[in-house]
Amino acid sequence: MDVKESNFFAAALEIGESGENDTLPYDIDASFIRDKAQDISRICFELFKIIDSKPIKQAAAFMNEITVGAERLLAPSGSHGFRITTKIHPFWNLYLNGLGLSIAEANEGSRSGRAHSYRLCRDVRDFPSFFDRSRSWRTYKEATLREETLNNDDSVVVQTDISSYYEHIYHHRLENLLNDLSPEGSTVAVQISRILSKLSSGRSFGLPVGGQCARILAEVMLSPIDMSLSDAGIVWHRYVDDFTLICDSQQDAYRALSTLSHSLADYGLSLNRTKTTILSSKHYMDYISALIGHGEDASTALRELDLHFDPYSDASRSEYEELKKSFETIDIQFLLDIEKQKSQPDNFVLAQIGRALKFQEPTVAAQLCATLLDVANLDSFRASWAKILRGVYSVRANEDFAAVFDQIDGLLDRLPAAASHLLMPEANLLHYLRAIRFRRTDVRGRFVRRIYDGSSSQAVRRACIDCWRHWGDRASFMRLRNQWQNLGPDEQRMVWLAAGNFGDDGAHARSQLRGTLTQEWRLGFEPNVGPTFASCYEAWVTNGS
Repeated sequence: MDVKESNFFAAALEIGESGENDTLPYDIDASFIRDKAQDISRICFELFKIIDSKPIKQAAAFMNEITVGAERLLAPSGSHGFRITTKIHPFWNLYLNGLGLSIAEANEGSRSGRAHSYRLCRDVRDFPSFFDRSRSWRTYKEATLREETLNNDDSVVVQTDISSYYEHIYHHRLENLLNDLSPEGSTVAVQISRILSKLSSGRSFGLPVGGQCARILAEVMLSPIDMSLSDAGIVWHRYVDDFTLICDSQQDAYRALSTLSHSLADYGLSLNRTKTTILSSKHYMDYISALIGHGEDASTALRELDLHFDPYSDASRSEYEELKKSFETIDIQFLLDIEKQKSQPDNFVLAQIGRALKFQEPTVAAQLCATLLDVANLDSFRASWAKILRGVYSVRANEDFAAVFDQIDGLLDRLPAAASHLLMPEANLLHYLRAIRFRRTDVRGRFVRRIYDGSSSQAVRRACIDCWRHWGDRASFMRLRNQWQNLGPDEQRMVWLAAGNFGDDGAHARSQLRGTLTQEWRLGFEPNVGPTFASCYEAWVTNGS
């Protein structure tokens, strides 16, 4: 393992493209990290060198004294469940991801080709993404269908996954695996372990959901499990914690499950019994073919579309037009009408429809939004809330759709009264606040004020401030400026950014408060000379972010 400044720089660009946490809406802090990538990555690397120069015990003690800012937020998981996602302070998120990229580079060469998830990117065209976009859950399932063993009449397939995988990863066992990848005397493993402990509120297990480093660490944890399956002669494929075992008979399937269970138990993990199924090869092939869209299902064309669109690509306009043209033969409204009649809508199809909104003509996009946000459909579509609101945002943020903005705004304004329960999880609320920040209405003004006053979440309060920033709400800005000393650092940074929208009032506020920034936004390790996180943020705002 070789930790380089370029790893932090690449991580900063990746954050700028993808955001800090893929379960939450894109935060403007990600743009700050991207725009100041050179300075912030240098601070990260200097910190790493300071820590890595220490003996292991001293490095651990140093990390124990540092505060790693983070917030735990509730996010839906499926139609009925919830999970905790972690919004990490932008500096520490970058630091973790820079270390994570170094770990991925060290681990990638020893990974089995049967592990399909989060393969390190080898194609420069995918930069700044960490991971190969051609490797997906879909390609994982397609790979299982190519196994010759499936053609045997007696063969069976085991589908299973690990029970609450991220929550049960034990930091000490992970630390040992990271040490195996590291040169002698490296402190990377102990740094990761201490940061994870802080993010887990002092517990010795669990990975934060939503970030890239956690994905890399999850793959490191499963690499020895993969090796044990291969050594046992089992035909297997894996995507994150989903395993597919292809066996010659029921007896071999039982043996394979036993081997996998033993291997997982060595690392404090276990299989999810409720999601473990054994299927005949024919049943499995028919099921997976239908699931991934092989056949004559009406949603096949939509499922097979790659909806990735990079607006920064040299060919971005032609790529956009090509994707837009591909929808000419797909009746999205028809597919959506099918989904709304189901007792269990297909979340993937709804997600694809959400992603497809920005490729529709304005009147079609408005009609689709009307169906997606219809009060009668909200509960059945609740598992896809984030994808739907991302799609609505992509339309509302695009001036090409200006003709239907009033219609979409009217739909959004109905949600606080019609779906207040769906706005209770912080992740859902953040997506909604981002979608309504373009225009102030009386409904939105009352809603945002009530949410800000009643929430203890820094992320939610920041999103409310961002609404006031976009609306030019001077009264709310002046109230926040006068409460500056009572605001958390994350809120203060958003207020500081918002000040640029309020003329002389904002300029006077910055002038009066500038002297407090170094102390208020200090991370606890920075030297007295040279660039700091606070000075980088102040310069970013000053230079017209």
